[in-house]
Amino acid sequence: MRFFHLSDLHIGKHLHLYSLAQDQAYILEQIVEQAKVYRPDAIVIAGDIYDKSVPSAEAYQLFDRFLTALSELEPMIPVFIIAGNHDSAERLQFASSFLKKHQIYISVLPPQTKEEHLQKISLQDEYGEVNFYLCPFLKPGYVRHLFEEGEVTDYESAYTRILEREEMDTEKRNVLVAHQFFVNQDTKPDTCDSEYSVSAIGGLDAIDIRVVSDFDYVALGHIHGPQTFAGERVRYCGTPLKYSVSEEHHKKSITMVSLKKKGELPEIETIPFKPLHDVKRIKGSLEELLSRKDSTSDYVSVTLTDEKELYRPKDSLAERYERILEVTLDNSRMRALQEKLEEAYTWETKKTPLESFREFYQMMQGQPLSEKEEKEVTEILAEMGEKTV
Repeated sequence: MRFFHLSDLHIGKHLHLYSLAQDQAYILEQIVEQAKVYRPDAIVIAGDIYDKSVPSAEAYQLFDRFLTALSELEPMIPVFIIAGNHDSAERLQFASSFLKKHQIYISVLPPQTKEEHLQKISLQDEYGEVNFYLCPFLKPGYVRHLFEEGEVTDYESAYTRILEREEMDTEKRNVLVAHQFFVNQDTKPDTCDSEYSVSAIGGLDAIDIRVVSDFDYVALGHIHGPQTFAGERVRYCGTPLKYSVSEEHHKKSITMVSLKKKGELPEIETIPFKPLHDVKRIKGSLEELLSRKDSTSDYVSVTLTDEKELYRPKDSLAERYERILEVTLDNSRMRALQEKLEEAYTWETKKTPLESFREFYQMMQGQPLSEKEEKEVTEILAEMGEKTV
C-alpha cells in the first residue's frame, strides 16, 4: 500500500505582503503530476487546507481546480482530507457528499454524538486490509460531552478517549490521519515562525505519541517542518512551500509512504518540490548585494551591514530583487542600540509591581501616591500574591 502524505497547504496565504497564489498553484500542479507518475493508492491531506477560516474566492477556486484535477486521474485515486485548526468545518465540508462520489473523503469535526465515530475508509492490497482513520483537529471542549465528567481534562485525555471508542482491530494495518501537536515524552518537534497561530504550541495542547502507538502509521499535520518520531511510523510531512524565512533551509517534499505487511516499519520516500520562487536570507553591504549573481526573483529577507548612512536602500535593492520581504540593519550602531534596549528592559523587569504602579500613577496623575493609597495598593498586590518589595 503506497500513499502520498501531505498537509498544511494553507491555500490563500500571504508571505509578508505578497500573495502566494501563483506559487501554490505551481506546487499543486506538481502534486497532480507526481500522482500520475507514481500512481499512489491514496492521497492523504492532514489538515490546514486553507490559511484562513474564511478563505478568499481565489483560494476556493485554487483548491477546486486541484481536486478536479485529482478526480480526473484514471484509475481514480482516493483522497482523504481532514480539517486543521485554520479550517472552517462548515466551509470545508461544503459539497462533501458530492465529492465522496469521486472518492474524495472529507472529515471536518470529531464525533459529535455517542453514535458517531471517526470516519474510516478501508483499502485493500496484497497483504490485506488497511484502515484509514480520519481525525480532524480537536480540542477537549469539542468532545467532552461524549464522556463521563472528569474523563476528558486535557488534549491528551480527549485524544485517548476518542481513539478508544473506535475499538480498532490491531491485527489489521491502521493509519491515523491527524492534525495535532504530538511529542515523544520530553522530545518536541522542531517548530518555525510560520506556526505563530498555533495557540499553545508545545504546552497544554501536547499529546504524547504513546496515545497512537497502536497505529502502523500516523500521518500528521500542524508542524511546518518535515520530521519523524518513533522511527518512520509517526511523521509530520511539513508544508509544501516555505511560509516563513525561518524555513529557509527546509527541504519541502511529498512524503510517499509504503506500508508493508503487519509488523514491519513503513518505507518513507520523499519527492522534492520545485518552488516557483525560493525563500532565503541574504546579508552584506548594499554594494555587495547589488553585485550578486544569484536569482533576482526569490523572496528575500535582506540584512545590510553598511556602517555609513544609506539613502533609501530598499529602493536600490528593489531594482535588482523583485520580492523583498524586509530590510534590516546589522552594524555597530544598531548593535549598540540593541544593547541599550536590552539593558533598559532588564532594569524594568527588576522593578516590583508596586514600584511600577508608583511610576504609572505619577505619570497619569502628576503626583505621587498618598500614604493611604499606597497601603491599599500594597494590600491588593498581597492578595494577588505579588511581591511589593
